Amino acid sequence: MDKFVYAPAPESRDIARLKPSYQIFVDGQFRDGAGEAVKTINPADESPLAEVAEAGPSDVQDAVRAARRAFGPWSTLPARERGKYLFRIARAIQERGRELAVLESLDNGKPIRESRDVDVPTAAAHFFYYAGWADKLGYAGFGPDPKPVGVAGQIIPWNFPLLMAAWKIAPALACGNTVVLKPAETTPLTALVLAEIIAEADLPPGVVNVLAGGPAIGEAIVDRAATGEIDKIAFTGSTEVGKIIQRRLAGTSARLSLELGGKAANIVFDDAPLDQAVEGIVNGIFFNQGQVCCAGSRLLVQESVADELVASLQRRLGTLRVGDPLDKNTDVGAINSAAQLAKIRELADSGVAEGATRWSPPCELPERGYWFVPTVFTDVSQAHRIAREEIFGPVLSVLTFRTPDEAIAKANNTPYGLSAGVWTEKGSRILSMASRLRAGVVWANTFNRFDPTSPFGGYKESGFGREGGRHGLEAYLDV
Repeated sequence: MDKFVYAPAPESRDIARLKPSYQIFVDGQFRDGAGEAVKTINPADESPLAEVAEAGPSDVQDAVRAARRAFGPWSTLPARERGKYLFRIARAIQERGRELAVLESLDNGKPIRESRDVDVPTAAAHFFYYAGWADKLGYAGFGPDPKPVGVAGQIIPWNFPLLMAAWKIAPALACGNTVVLKPAETTPLTALVLAEIIAEADLPPGVVNVLAGGPAIGEAIVDRAATGEIDKIAFTGSTEVGKIIQRRLAGTSARLSLELGGKAANIVFDDAPLDQAVEGIVNGIFFNQGQVCCAGSRLLVQESVADELVASLQRRLGTLRVGDPLDKNTDVGAINSAAQLAKIRELADSGVAEGATRWSPPCELPERGYWFVPTVFTDVSQAHRIAREEIFGPVLSVLTFRTPDEAIAKANNTPYGLSAGVWTEKGSRILSMASRLRAGVVWANTFNRFDPTSPFGGYKESGFGREGGRHGLEAYLDV
């Protein structure tokens, strides 16, 4: 039977309302940063999108001082009024949802259906959720009258720019803190549009400040925490940078939460519904091109069904559409940057060099842009780099096991501990596995499901602290 042929269904980039240039947001005002003006690039075709005025050290100082001035009035504002501001921001995100989704796909490279159906709605949901908590903090389990921490420095990654901003800003504001936020240098645009939304919501000046810039600006924010000018650092990013931040803040009064890398095991037992598991595997590793800290990059499948499952998975990958992120039919978009693409290629090549078997579906990639075809490795051992190191790309390593004990041993044989998945029809087995897996989040018969009411975070080199849910309030309360 002939394959169903999809006609192109592109979303118009005009919806993003791209401006020629974007400014940093400090003390309630947009202004040019003291750093260089740099161009942000569309990873799908390597074309420049807009010029961004990056912050300099003086801007960090101004933003921290503005946040400190704003902290007193904001923290003493009646909690119900703080909640109203968050509700206002959430509704504005919804109203501008289509614009934000297109802008996110242009700046990041992810498919429009992911930014439209996951990133933007979940960002709005976090503001709605924490708006509801603002006047109920005394019932959150952290004492009858918990107090805010103070000024929070927040540094977010490039894989979920808008969503990560919402994850961090919403609970901080609900608890009465003020914020200095630094988005990733390759994806600053939706965070700066969020600053526009915050300004339009009439949030008091200085409560939220957004500084575009590279690693030097993140380092300057951390340095301010080390000297006591910032009270808390929240960082999402690589384990290597997380270790640097932890060393810098050791012995200081600054509070710290880290959400770092992962090498999640997606465990499939022989009694699992294999067709359903295949969909979960695809979502687990190829969602957002595998550029997800909790991606299910290690598939552990019970030996008796391994061949059947891999064959079914390969058939499914043959139907994935790789291409234009703005096409509503696209399943796998562009890699975010040339540097990330080079890392993925290097690790994939190491898998072949170490003896694993590489397979990819036939796939015609665009001539320009940063692209990597979905890839599956079989004959993988635990010693292979592709089974040990975080690739952060659309690369899946398949290992087998015979018993639940062997599955647990292999799943936990990693320095990371962020997430895991279990596929089986037995509820007792799910509970048993979840209790033994050293992972902050364990999904059962699904993968990569997020909800603002549910906490998220890891163990070991995946960081510490939780974001989301009631637990996400603790990081921003002086308890």
